[in-house]
Amino acid sequence: MPRHLANLLLLSAGAIWGAGFVAQSTAMDNLGPYLFIGLRFLVASVVLAPFAWLESRRAVHPVAPAHLGGFALAGLALFSGMALQQVGLTITTVTNSGFLTGLYVVFVPFITLMVMRQRLHPVIWPATLMTFVGIWMLAGGSLADLNAGDVLTIGCAVMWAIQVILVGRFVGPSGRPLTLSFVQFSLAGILGLGLGLTVEGFDLAAVIATLPEILFTGVIATGLAFTLQVIGQRYTTAPQAAIFLSTESLFAALFGAVILSEQIPALGYAGGLLIFLAILLAELGPVLRPRPAA
Repeated sequence: MPRHLANLLLLSAGAIWGAGFVAQSTAMDNLGPYLFIGLRFLVASVVLAPFAWLESRRAVHPVAPAHLGGFALAGLALFSGMALQQVGLTITTVTNSGFLTGLYVVFVPFITLMVMRQRLHPVIWPATLMTFVGIWMLAGGSLADLNAGDVLTIGCAVMWAIQVILVGRFVGPSGRPLTLSFVQFSLAGILGLGLGLTVEGFDLAAVIATLPEILFTGVIATGLAFTLQVIGQRYTTAPQAAIFLSTESLFAALFGAVILSEQIPALGYAGGLLIFLAILLAELGPVLRPRPAA
C-alpha cells in the first residue's frame, strides 16, 4: 500500500475517533465507564471475528506465540488508555479530553527513541511540535484549570502512545492486522465487562437506553477505526502515525461544538490549521527530503 494511502486511513481513523468522543460522553448519562467499555469492545469483537477468521484461513503460517503476546500487550494498553479516558470524560469536557488525549503525539517519538532506540526522520520532530502547539491552541492556549478528569486523560495519552508503538512493532512482522485487532478488542472487552459487572453492576434498561452509543462506538469508532489504524501502521512509522491519528482532537472539538454546543475558542481555529500543516509536513517531508543512505 502506498504511504499516502496508509496515512489517509490513519487520518480517517482520527476523524472517526473524534466523533466517538461525543458518543462516549453521552453514554455516561446511563452507563458506568467500565461496562460501556466492555460492551463496545464486545460488539467490535463480534463484528471483526469473521474477518479475522478469514485472514487466519488465508495465512501460510500460524501466528507466532511472540506475536500473540505482543497483540495481548497492545490490548492491555488499549484497555488501560480507554478506561482512563472514559472515566476522565465523566469529569472533563469532550474538547479538553480530545486535546489531552492528543498528547500521545508528543509521547510516541520520545518513547520510540528512548526505549526502542529507533532513529526517526528529522521531519518528525518539527511536525510533532507543530501538532502539540496546534492542539494546545485548539484548547484555548491555557491548561491552568486542570481537574482530576484532565489528569486521568493525560495518563490515557501515555497508554495510547504505548499502544501505537506496540501496534507498529508487531503488525508488520506478523502480517496479521485483523487478528491483532481482534485480540485487542477481545481482551479489552473481557477486562471491561469483568470490571464493570464487579464494580458497577448491570442494568438492562440502561444498556438499552445507551444502545446507539454502544453500537456506534463498537462498530464504527472501534471495529472500523482501530482496524484502519492497524492496517495503516503497516506502511508507516509509529511517530508519523501518531501525528495523523492525533487529528481526533480537532474532530472532537468540532463535533463537540456542533452536537454538544461546546465552544471552540478563536485561537482554536488557528490551532486546527497548524495541525493540518503538520500533517502535510509529515506526509510530504520524507518525499521532498529523503533520509540519507547509510
